Amino acid sequence: MTAPPETRQEVIDRRAADLLAQLSVAEKLALLEGSTDFWPGMVDIASRDASHAHPWPAGVLPRLGLTGLHFVDGPRGVVLKGGATTFPAPIARGACWDVDLEERIGAAMAREARSFGANWLAAVCINLLRHPGWGRAQETYGEDPVLLGALGAAMTRGIQRHAVACVKHLALNSIDSSRFLVNVQASERVLHELYLPHFRACVEAGAGSVMSAYNQVNGEWCGQHPVLLNKILKQRWGFRGFVVTDFIFGVRDGVAALRAGQDLEMPFRMIFAGCLGSALAEARLPLDRLNDAVLRQLRVQLAVPQGSYSTSLRGCAEHRALAREAATKSIVLLQNEAAPPGSPGLPLLPLDPARSLAVIGSLAAVANLGDRGSSDTRPEPGVVVTPLQGLQAAATPGAVRYASGERLAEATALAASCEAALLVLGLDWRLEGEHIHPGDIAPILRQMPPPHPLLGRWWSPVARAIAAITSYGSARQGGDFAAGDRTNLELPSEQVALIEAVVAANPRTAVVLMGGGAILMEAWRQAVPSILLLWYPGEQGGNALADVVFGQVSPSGRLPFAIPTSAHHLPDFEPRAPQVRYDLWHGYRRLQRDGNSAAFPFGYGLSYAELRLSQAEAELHSGQIRLAVTAHNAGPLASEVVVQVYVEPPGLALERPRRSLVGFARALLESGDSRRLHLVIPLRHLAYFDECSGRFWLEAGCHRLRVCQHSEDEGLVREINCAATDLGP
Repeated sequence: MTAPPETRQEVIDRRAADLLAQLSVAEKLALLEGSTDFWPGMVDIASRDASHAHPWPAGVLPRLGLTGLHFVDGPRGVVLKGGATTFPAPIARGACWDVDLEERIGAAMAREARSFGANWLAAVCINLLRHPGWGRAQETYGEDPVLLGALGAAMTRGIQRHAVACVKHLALNSIDSSRFLVNVQASERVLHELYLPHFRACVEAGAGSVMSAYNQVNGEWCGQHPVLLNKILKQRWGFRGFVVTDFIFGVRDGVAALRAGQDLEMPFRMIFAGCLGSALAEARLPLDRLNDAVLRQLRVQLAVPQGSYSTSLRGCAEHRALAREAATKSIVLLQNEAAPPGSPGLPLLPLDPARSLAVIGSLAAVANLGDRGSSDTRPEPGVVVTPLQGLQAAATPGAVRYASGERLAEATALAASCEAALLVLGLDWRLEGEHIHPGDIAPILRQMPPPHPLLGRWWSPVARAIAAITSYGSARQGGDFAAGDRTNLELPSEQVALIEAVVAANPRTAVVLMGGGAILMEAWRQAVPSILLLWYPGEQGGNALADVVFGQVSPSGRLPFAIPTSAHHLPDFEPRAPQVRYDLWHGYRRLQRDGNSAAFPFGYGLSYAELRLSQAEAELHSGQIRLAVTAHNAGPLASEVVVQVYVEPPGLALERPRRSLVGFARALLESGDSRRLHLVIPLRHLAYFDECSGRFWLEAGCHRLRVCQHSEDEGLVREINCAATDLGP
């Protein structure tokens, strides 16, 4: 009887095992580190801005034909210089609630990465947004694990078509200023219900690599955490890829890290090089663990898709159109009333492109793409369409006039002379972003003293490299430091004063906010008729804004986090705290528990259309809920609806959030159209984690499913009666 042909995975596994058998111990150890020596690499960073100049190699072994893995960052586009497309920041794409779009963006980023010679892309950043002041809020998709899991898995699938996806940062990495020292404490239930499900979704989507975090979890550094890296990731979830350290400072104890499940230190030969060889010789490191780490990397490297990727892919028309689609879909219309607010008449937006419009604010005329940290892209000059450029190009020539707002009298005079005014305000890299405190990395650097005879030659450029690393953007911004986390969630006082002055001069004023996290608006939002969130919209953001402001496209973005009325409604947030405890209560879950209505709820967003839901049906079938609902567009414009499904569990077995997202769908509806939408909701999304058994359980009793358009919407209710069910580990 003829044996069945080998599957592709079986061929890869056999080939990886054959290669492993041919490796010497020295070669195995070399494969566990990046291919760049530490001190020359640090000098390279200082002298050439190397993180934006070339991919970082690992796993290169010409003797056996291994061309290696070549790493590049990319949450909002490939970060290398040379024409890559800059997409909206992930938080903006989180506001799209569009799984198909995110998968297409992942594939586009991977194709562009391959055109640079990279085949390993760290574009799947899915740390949960516990507090909107986190400096890297812009790099993730939002505050809910179901939303993060769906979009992270989509990005993973897109990347894995062409390259290796790197999912980061495992886990509980959601404070920037203290990420090298903070000990985040969390129960098993909190971990498995809130902070890990989205990582599991990416593993199940086929991620080839997972990056560990800098911080501690329950008293152990994430880079050497046996529970996170081995027990949960590799054993519970069955992850067959490899674990990579966060860059440069991701390992404290090399032997402990490898034993715990760490597989690769990047980007330099650093901590592992100084200890693993002797640990292996002294039997402090099992050979089986070394072999497992190497085998995992070999399997992933051999699975990289073959093919040629032309440089013409970078910034091509298809990818620019994709960036514009994402920027347009991400815009959230938070408020749209007649002017002045409370008066009768039509809402202010959309505006007539033939009428005079005062565009005011310095952010309107600059490329505001996000922070200057590891996700910083480098678009070619002239590629980025600013808000001002997009509005001017779409309006009648001469209709759009501009003032920076730096001189209040000039701004108010311009606003008064035009039919409407549009303020572009908010945040940039100086107010939020990735940041490192130099003192926090000193313990790691002490393990890598410069070669004594060369101390003088090395130290000056290395000092510059450390300065550049610890103050992202300093080389290009006159020595200023990026801000890191935000403790004040309001607009700067001068921006609030500008709003008040312009609205007084012209009540027909819309406010457009840029940034990556929530901005509190209680001091001024009742005074303005219209508010839009533009986020960090990527290179096509100006065109997208014009599409929405002038009514070519109905806004369809939905908030990926709740915006409260007060910072007191949020969890405690101390950026330099050495220890913090995470619980079940943040974002919309916390607001509901405490009885505080949001200023703008999670999932909220207005449209120019009139969108309604009806005829919801739900049934249990084969271990999942199948739900159908009809969406209607009764308005004059085509628009996209985002249907959201929340569960209200019995809550009899233990305390649970009153309402949690369990599923969503997005669909385009033409004017007057109705469409039947079908959603499949895994029962695990309804479950709680039982710490005694280490398993997920579906609670017995009536589960109310609320089909609606945001987390505080009454919507349509359907009930599902469930028996207590063990859903597995």
